[in-house]
Amino acid sequence: MPAVNTKKKKVEKLPAVNTKKKKAEKPSTVNIEKKKVEKPPEAGEKHIRTYIDGFDVLCKEGIPVGNAILVEGGPGNGKTIFCLTVLKNMCERGKKVLYMSFEEREERLKEHMKLFGARPEEYEKKGLLYVKRFNALDIARSVEALLSEAKKELLIEVQPVLIPPEFQPDIILIDSLSSISSAFSGEESRFRIYMEQLFRYLESHKITSFLIREVASPAHIGNNSSERGEAVSFLSDGIIVIYNVFYKDGYRKRACEILKMRGTDIDRRIIECEIKKGEGIVFYPDRPLKGDYILT
Repeated sequence: MPAVNTKKKKVEKLPAVNTKKKKAEKPSTVNIEKKKVEKPPEAGEKHIRTYIDGFDVLCKEGIPVGNAILVEGGPGNGKTIFCLTVLKNMCERGKKVLYMSFEEREERLKEHMKLFGARPEEYEKKGLLYVKRFNALDIARSVEALLSEAKKELLIEVQPVLIPPEFQPDIILIDSLSSISSAFSGEESRFRIYMEQLFRYLESHKITSFLIREVASPAHIGNNSSERGEAVSFLSDGIIVIYNVFYKDGYRKRACEILKMRGTDIDRRIIECEIKKGEGIVFYPDRPLKGDYILT
């Protein structure tokens, strides 16, 4: 009987088969190759792209995540359309976008989005979009609370952006800083305090933001006039300027320049851009401005 038991033990002793399987199933090189292929998106997590035709060429690495970007220019230059095009492209790629409007109603903004191929209702159903109109006076009141907190008169933390607690965005679009600034009734120092709190909050939460700012004539092109809310130019991480271009022969066009962008290299040319029905705003990096023109 013990001889029988010994044979059984020998039959059950099959580690060699398992060892061969382990050697045969050595696809580690395949897995390593896959990881190498996926490295570009991993590196891209530090930057985002707008996916706007022609624009990303001006900022080849992309916009650093968490940057606060001013989108500035005169009335009708295309600032809001630029931001709505960003909104569409981000939502189409699964990013969560909060559009904070201090001017237009939610319904009107959504209708505006549809003119450029966006599907706001679909994005909302998927939890990718939150469009809300805010009152700029609420922002001004929150700053009073912040100032009181600094004096230890208020023992609660005031959130500088009125972000809905149920929605955690990757991108925030604010339309516009001009409306917020006007709510401070000339209290430039308090507006600056608020903007410092806002930018710090966005950076700490790694939220990339585009903030529309209307200016009559950008100071950096030689205009000495002072604009309301000018402090944000120094506080922001980037400035995208959309110009009205007047040519001496009577033509009028649009153009764009990335004036600054912290954390990445930029192409400093001023290039033509235009608004296309059904597409939004498009840029032409192969068409830098030439000739006799005036920027406003």
